[in-house]
Amino acid sequence: MQKEFDEIYRLYAEDVYRFLLKLTRNETVAEDILQDTMLKAVTSFSGFKGNCSLKTWLCTIARNEYLNYCKRRENRHLPLDEVQLADSESLEQRISDKLTAMELHTVLHRLEEPYKEIFTLRVFAELKFEDIGALFGKSANWARVTFFRAKEKIITIMDEEGKR
Repeated sequence: MQKEFDEIYRLYAEDVYRFLLKLTRNETVAEDILQDTMLKAVTSFSGFKGNCSLKTWLCTIARNEYLNYCKRRENRHLPLDEVQLADSESLEQRISDKLTAMELHTVLHRLEEPYKEIFTLRVFAELKFEDIGALFGKSANWARVTFFRAKEKIITIMDEEGKR
């Protein structure tokens, strides 16, 4: 079993680390959470049902570990300083501004599920639509449509509030 986990670590640690680095914007914190993630993966591997890719499962654990870290630090807001949104160049340019990032964060947390989760997985975790769909037991096309709708909802709310 140790060889399998060594192989999993070798194959996925760098991707999970990059994902965590985007969330934390701190190399040391990202490394610490990566270790927590891998430990949790080892101890709960029997819970992996294979409904999604191993990378998706590890990124989900990493995201949950990051949220736990934020709760421990009494910082419940995800950093959005340098978010890159695919397929929306004008919105992408605005997000580079810290104030707009905070506004986007506020709007994102007002979205209902599954829009909020799909948007987060696509933008922050940079997961493929196939992986997102598998995570929800749906198709890749469902994930694409839901992501598109989430983006449209965010843009609409920001337009209505004069934030875009």
